[in-house]
Amino acid sequence: MRHLRPGRLGFGTALGVALATAGTLAMAPAATAVTPGTATLSFDCGWYGSGTATLTATQNGTAATISLATKAISSPINIGANSVTSTLTLTKNGSGTTQFKGSSNPAIPAGSEVSTGPLTGTVAHGDSLEATSLKVVVLGITATCKATSRQSPGPFVF
Repeated sequence: MRHLRPGRLGFGTALGVALATAGTLAMAPAATAVTPGTATLSFDCGWYGSGTATLTATQNGTAATISLATKAISSPINIGANSVTSTLTLTKNGSGTTQFKGSSNPAIPAGSEVSTGPLTGTVAHGDSLEATSLKVVVLGITATCKATSRQSPGPFVF
Protein backbone atom coordinates (compact mmCIF):
# COMPACT_ATOMS: atom_id res chain seq x y z
CA MET A 1 0.00 0.00 0.00
CA ARG A 2 1.42 3.35 -1.03
CA HIS A 3 1.15 6.37 1.26
CA LEU A 4 1.37 9.99 0.23
CA ARG A 5 3.67 12.15 2.22
CA PRO A 6 2.28 15.46 3.50
CA GLY A 7 2.78 18.27 0.99
CA ARG A 8 2.75 15.94 -2.03
CA LEU A 9 -0.10 15.28 -4.39
CA GLY A 10 -0.42 12.23 -6.56
CA PHE A 11 -0.83 12.64 -10.31
CA GLY A 12 -4.54 11.77 -10.15
CA THR A 13 -5.19 14.35 -7.45
CA ALA A 14 -3.27 17.04 -9.34
CA LEU A 15 -5.17 16.21 -12.54
CA GLY A 16 -8.49 16.42 -10.68
CA VAL A 17 -7.62 19.81 -9.20
CA ALA A 18 -6.53 21.12 -12.63
CA LEU A 19 -9.78 19.95 -14.27
CA ALA A 20 -11.93 21.44 -11.50
CA THR A 21 -10.09 24.76 -11.78
CA ALA A 22 -10.45 24.83 -15.56
CA GLY A 23 -14.17 24.08 -15.26
CA THR A 24 -14.67 26.86 -12.73
CA LEU A 25 -12.85 29.38 -14.93
CA ALA A 26 -14.90 28.35 -17.95
CA MET A 27 -18.14 29.02 -16.05
CA ALA A 28 -17.06 32.37 -14.54
CA PRO A 29 -18.72 35.39 -16.19
CA ALA A 30 -16.27 37.33 -18.29
CA ALA A 31 -16.08 41.09 -18.54
CA THR A 32 -17.56 41.90 -21.92
CA ALA A 33 -16.69 44.67 -24.27
CA VAL A 34 -18.98 47.52 -25.20
CA THR A 35 -18.52 49.06 -28.63
CA PRO A 36 -17.65 51.76 -29.21
CA GLY A 37 -15.91 52.34 -25.89
CA THR A 38 -16.01 56.12 -26.34
CA ALA A 39 -18.46 58.39 -28.16
CA THR A 40 -19.00 62.13 -28.50
CA LEU A 41 -22.11 64.26 -28.94
CA SER A 42 -23.28 67.83 -28.42
CA PHE A 43 -25.53 69.12 -25.63
CA ASP A 44 -27.51 72.34 -25.22
CA CYS A 45 -27.83 73.19 -21.53
CA GLY A 46 -29.84 76.39 -21.98
CA TRP A 47 -28.63 79.24 -19.81
CA TYR A 48 -25.69 77.09 -18.58
CA GLY A 49 -24.16 76.76 -22.05
CA SER A 50 -23.70 74.27 -24.85
CA GLY A 51 -20.89 72.18 -26.21
CA THR A 52 -19.53 68.72 -26.80
CA ALA A 53 -19.44 65.80 -24.41
CA THR A 54 -17.30 62.69 -24.37
CA LEU A 55 -18.91 59.53 -23.00
CA THR A 56 -16.86 56.49 -22.02
CA ALA A 57 -18.68 53.20 -21.39
CA THR A 58 -17.60 49.97 -19.71
CA GLN A 59 -19.42 46.74 -18.99
CA ASN A 60 -19.07 43.79 -16.64
CA GLY A 61 -21.89 41.31 -17.17
CA THR A 62 -25.18 43.18 -16.78
CA ALA A 63 -23.56 46.06 -14.88
CA ALA A 64 -22.41 49.00 -16.97
CA THR A 65 -20.92 52.42 -16.30
CA ILE A 66 -20.69 55.59 -18.32
CA SER A 67 -18.34 58.45 -17.46
CA LEU A 68 -18.93 61.85 -18.99
CA ALA A 69 -16.90 65.01 -19.53
CA THR A 70 -18.64 67.97 -21.14
CA LYS A 71 -17.66 71.43 -22.26
CA ALA A 72 -21.38 72.32 -22.23
CA ILE A 73 -21.21 73.12 -18.51
CA SER A 74 -18.27 74.73 -16.77
CA SER A 75 -18.01 75.32 -13.07
CA PRO A 76 -17.98 78.94 -11.85
CA ILE A 77 -16.50 77.81 -8.51
CA ASN A 78 -14.41 74.94 -7.16
CA ILE A 79 -16.54 71.81 -6.76
CA GLY A 80 -15.49 69.07 -4.38
CA ALA A 81 -15.17 65.43 -5.35
CA ASN A 82 -18.35 63.34 -5.22
CA SER A 83 -20.67 66.34 -4.95
CA VAL A 84 -22.26 66.32 -8.42
CA THR A 85 -25.41 64.21 -8.89
CA SER A 86 -26.01 63.23 -12.52
CA THR A 87 -28.64 61.37 -14.50
CA LEU A 88 -27.91 60.44 -18.11
CA THR A 89 -30.98 59.37 -20.10
CA LEU A 90 -30.42 57.16 -23.13
CA THR A 91 -32.71 55.65 -25.76
CA LYS A 92 -32.69 51.89 -25.46
CA ASN A 93 -32.81 49.76 -28.62
CA GLY A 94 -34.38 52.61 -30.61
CA SER A 95 -37.45 52.93 -28.36
CA GLY A 96 -37.95 53.42 -24.67
CA THR A 97 -35.33 54.84 -22.34
CA THR A 98 -32.97 53.84 -19.59
CA GLN A 99 -31.05 55.95 -17.09
CA PHE A 100 -27.53 55.85 -15.71
CA LYS A 101 -27.14 57.66 -12.39
CA GLY A 102 -24.44 58.54 -9.94
CA SER A 103 -22.88 61.01 -7.53
CA SER A 104 -19.26 60.39 -8.36
CA ASN A 105 -17.00 63.06 -9.80
CA PRO A 106 -13.43 64.25 -9.47
CA ALA A 107 -12.75 67.62 -7.85
CA ILE A 108 -13.55 70.28 -10.45
CA PRO A 109 -11.57 73.55 -10.35
CA ALA A 110 -13.39 76.83 -11.08
CA GLY A 111 -13.65 77.45 -14.83
CA SER A 112 -13.16 73.77 -15.73
CA GLU A 113 -15.53 71.51 -17.61
CA VAL A 114 -17.82 69.27 -15.61
CA SER A 115 -16.81 65.62 -15.40
CA THR A 116 -19.09 63.07 -13.81
CA GLY A 117 -19.14 59.34 -13.37
CA PRO A 118 -18.97 56.60 -13.38
CA LEU A 119 -22.75 56.65 -13.71
CA THR A 120 -24.18 53.18 -13.21
CA GLY A 121 -26.89 51.29 -15.02
CA THR A 122 -27.99 47.82 -16.03
CA VAL A 123 -27.78 46.38 -19.53
CA ALA A 124 -28.62 43.17 -21.35
CA HIS A 125 -26.54 41.54 -24.06
CA GLY A 126 -27.16 43.35 -27.35
CA ASP A 127 -28.64 46.54 -25.83
CA SER A 128 -28.04 49.60 -28.00
CA LEU A 129 -27.98 52.86 -26.01
CA GLU A 130 -27.70 56.46 -27.22
CA ALA A 131 -27.64 59.54 -24.96
CA THR A 132 -30.55 61.98 -25.26
CA SER A 133 -30.34 64.16 -22.13
CA LEU A 134 -28.26 64.88 -19.06
CA LYS A 135 -29.36 66.32 -15.73
CA VAL A 136 -26.59 67.63 -13.47
CA VAL A 137 -27.24 68.89 -9.93
CA VAL A 138 -24.47 70.93 -8.29
CA LEU A 139 -24.97 72.71 -4.96
CA GLY A 140 -28.73 72.44 -5.38
CA ILE A 141 -28.69 73.99 -8.86
CA THR A 142 -30.01 71.79 -11.69
CA ALA A 143 -28.77 72.04 -15.26
CA THR A 144 -30.76 70.05 -17.81
CA CYS A 145 -29.06 69.40 -21.12
CA LYS A 146 -30.61 68.06 -24.32
CA ALA A 147 -28.56 66.25 -26.96
CA THR A 148 -28.35 68.29 -30.16
CA SER A 149 -26.48 65.65 -32.15
CA ARG A 150 -26.31 61.90 -32.31
CA GLN A 151 -23.49 59.98 -30.65
CA SER A 152 -20.49 59.56 -32.90
CA PRO A 153 -19.34 57.01 -34.00
CA GLY A 154 -22.70 55.57 -32.91
CA PRO A 155 -24.71 54.16 -30.00
CA PHE A 156 -23.10 51.97 -27.37
CA VAL A 157 -23.78 48.28 -28.03
CA PHE A 158 -23.38 46.04 -25.00
